[in-house]
Amino acid sequence: MLVRVGQEVQEVPRRIAADPIRVAVLGWWHVHAPDYAGRAVEHAGTELVAVWDDDEERGTAGAAAFGAGFADDLEALLARDDVHAVTVTTETAAHRDVMLRAIAAGKHVFTEKVLAPTVAEAEEIVAAADAAGVALVVSLPRLYHGSTLAVDEVLASGALGTLTYGRVRLSHDGATAGWLPERFFDPATAVGGALTDLGCHPVYLIQRWLGARPETVSATYRSFSGRAVEDHAVVTVGYADGRIGVIETGFVSPGPFTIELHGTDGVLHYADPPGVPRVFDGGAWSTRPVPPDGEDFFGQWVGHMRHGTRADDNLARGVELTRLVAAANEAAATGGALAY
Repeated sequence: MLVRVGQEVQEVPRRIAADPIRVAVLGWWHVHAPDYAGRAVEHAGTELVAVWDDDEERGTAGAAAFGAGFADDLEALLARDDVHAVTVTTETAAHRDVMLRAIAAGKHVFTEKVLAPTVAEAEEIVAAADAAGVALVVSLPRLYHGSTLAVDEVLASGALGTLTYGRVRLSHDGATAGWLPERFFDPATAVGGALTDLGCHPVYLIQRWLGARPETVSATYRSFSGRAVEDHAVVTVGYADGRIGVIETGFVSPGPFTIELHGTDGVLHYADPPGVPRVFDGGAWSTRPVPPDGEDFFGQWVGHMRHGTRADDNLARGVELTRLVAAANEAAATGGALAY
């Protein structure tokens, strides 16, 4: 269906009346594949019907864990009338190919971040979904977390004044403790290391609070564990109005997840745990409440399928996430600051 948005005519997803919406998992490569398969089982409006993976052993194990059938032929799976939608948790390098094939088959798509390795591929996927009238949603989970909503409320209150600096750190010990699969360190399939995977969350949060398009990007990547890709990274972004953002991530040390925002009138600190924002107004520290989490992106995806709506904000953020991650990867490779 075509709708007019401003002066543009835009395709929106067709509504899906099937109840339940039958979902297949495409790829058991990513560690979050069980999470999204679990959501398909738990959500009242969806049913998990099949798992496909190009590694039969890995895919069979994933399917068995959720009582679903394993499909060894992707084209045959996508041709099934009883499959309405797919979650994509393949290796990052396969995102474009797998998603375009699913979209061409008329399947609605929910995908692990990043949407694609390059901006051109990300925009191609979005355009294909629009043309086919299918609902496409990228998993950007911390955008609906209560901690993010609490920070939004502090900023909206004006308690910090004009924001001047932001820093977000998210890390785990998957490389040093040995629980992260070795396939996450293969540059050919993972298309990057810690920044391309875990670092996406600090990236899209900095973009939320400081802006999607910085003026410059610089990056330092290192491999503490000696893997072929970076296992920890720091990215610094500079904005035309003088603000600075710092993105930190890694696979070599445990948390806590940390947010630090500085403004002309105050400072916000958040760490999880304890999970409570603290605001300094120049005289004293005070704590702020954390609201409940909003609806997760899987639930939002189901809503878009049901109502025939497009995930405008999510898709815009998904493309901008790819843009900044790709720029950071290039800056790290060249050793210099890039004009964005």
